[in-house]
This record gives sequence, C-alpha cells and structure tokens, in this order.
Amino acid sequence: MDKKFNSLKEFYPFYLSEHGNKICRRLHVFGTSLSIIIITLSLIFKCYWFIAVGIIQGYAFAWVGHFVFEKNRPATFKWPYYSFICDFKMMIDWYLGKISR
Repeated sequence: MDKKFNSLKEFYPFYLSEHGNKICRRLHVFGTSLSIIIITLSLIFKCYWFIAVGIIQGYAFAWVGHFVFEKNRPATFKWPYYSFICDFKMMIDWYLGKISR
C-alpha cells in the first residue's frame, strides 16, 4: 500500500530516506544544478527547445543514482510533485551542508 503524505514537510524525511547513498545524492545535486544552468541559458539565448534537454538530463542523473547506486525506485514515479520540489530542497540543503555530502 502506498504511503500517504499530507504535506511537503511530512514527505521530505521520506524523500531523504530514499537518498541514503552519497553517490545518488551527488548525482541528484549535479543533475539538478546542471538543469538550472541549462534552462537559464535556454531562456537567455531564447533556445526554448533546449529546456527539455535540461529537464531530461536532470532526471537522467537522478535515475542513474537510484537504479545503479541506491538500488530503489525513484519517488518521482509515485509522488512527482513532492519529489520535484524536494530535488531542489535537497540540493539547497546539500550546498548548505545540512545533509551529508
């Protein structure tokens, strides 16, 4: 049975538990950071189709982290909205040193 989450605050600890492997976390942070850069440059240079590249590569890095290193199924498949937001929250927490690097 699927877990029920009533808020992002409630979901985030679960999200972090699904990212216990350091390499998986690093791949998420790298992919999310690179997505931000690619999407920003796409907007600056008005190359809008490249936004899709930014999104796809972000998920590609994250999913490699899950399937190869974490050996679990990405939370995105069941909780896409919360997972998307938590990707950015985890990245910020990682950069701030709030979670293990």
